[in-house]
Amino acid sequence: MDEFARGNVPSSELQIYTWMDATLKELTSLVKEVYPEARKKGTHFNFAIVFTDLKRPGYRVKEIGSTMSGRKGTDDSMTLQSQKFQIGDYLDIAITPPNRAPPPSGRMRPY
Repeated sequence: MDEFARGNVPSSELQIYTWMDATLKELTSLVKEVYPEARKKGTHFNFAIVFTDLKRPGYRVKEIGSTMSGRKGTDDSMTLQSQKFQIGDYLDIAITPPNRAPPPSGRMRPY
């Protein structure tokens, strides 16, 4: 959030042009095309929407779901539109290699 707060984007920014009905699994595939190290089976992808806070200066984060390379998951078919993504929002994707535990997060929901 610090990088967004300064009016910048993370140095590892990847620009993706997609549709509002894109699923998290489809977005995962696009990222894996660009970052070969993310193709390893068991790699975790945790998604969050970063958007302008209308009540105070800065940004807010809404954690929306996760996917994993090589495995089907309950969030795979979730779309950007279903999570109220709006044009101009950022999508933050935390990528965790399979040999490490996924980052601690409030967005990990019990299924």
